[in-house]
Amino acid sequence: MTANIQLHSLATPNGQKVSIALEEMQIEYDAHLINIMQGDQFTEDFININPNSKIPAIIDLTGDNGKALPLFESGAIMLYLAEKTGKFIPKDPVKRSQVLQWLFFQMGGIGPMFGQFGHFYKYATDKGDQSYAIERYTKEAKRLLKVLDTQLSNNEFIAGDEYSIADMSIMPWVLCLDVFYKGSEQLDLPSFTHLNRWMDVLKARPAVQKGLKVLSDI
Repeated sequence: MTANIQLHSLATPNGQKVSIALEEMQIEYDAHLINIMQGDQFTEDFININPNSKIPAIIDLTGDNGKALPLFESGAIMLYLAEKTGKFIPKDPVKRSQVLQWLFFQMGGIGPMFGQFGHFYKYATDKGDQSYAIERYTKEAKRLLKVLDTQLSNNEFIAGDEYSIADMSIMPWVLCLDVFYKGSEQLDLPSFTHLNRWMDVLKARPAVQKGLKVLSDI
């Protein structure tokens, strides 16, 4: 280990948003693969970092007055990194509140609902009739996409005119709908024109491109 920040993760949307943040903030870090397909998240070593056995988690080796500070919950990690560096979160309290609202929107809505859509639409099709669940989560995913599209119809970025941790947090989840879940047609993703404009801007950023690929080799 050579860097203060130790990332324990996998290239899922929640993992990608933290690796994107690390790249965008130009923070040195060491990346450690947690293969959730093989149960790495349930090992004693990982539970000591995250008692909830979910990726991602980080350790700031000097974060607690020179001692190691483990952090879990991806939204909390994003906020910690932004505050630590002073980057991608506004100092103005009104603008800061906007970023935090959209960050929490991702944590409480986008992540759980998009994840449920993906589970039933792609991964649970061999578990019996999933038509009700697919209909339910398709409807909710499209509603949330419309919220994002409407917000981006009047704003360059999610929380206004500045790129922030809110953008980094939401972008991998929108990408996941197409790339991992193959849900573009089901959700009519091309119809969300403002959202697609924003996605193109973010996908062109070198740090985003690099962050999306971190710990993707399984």
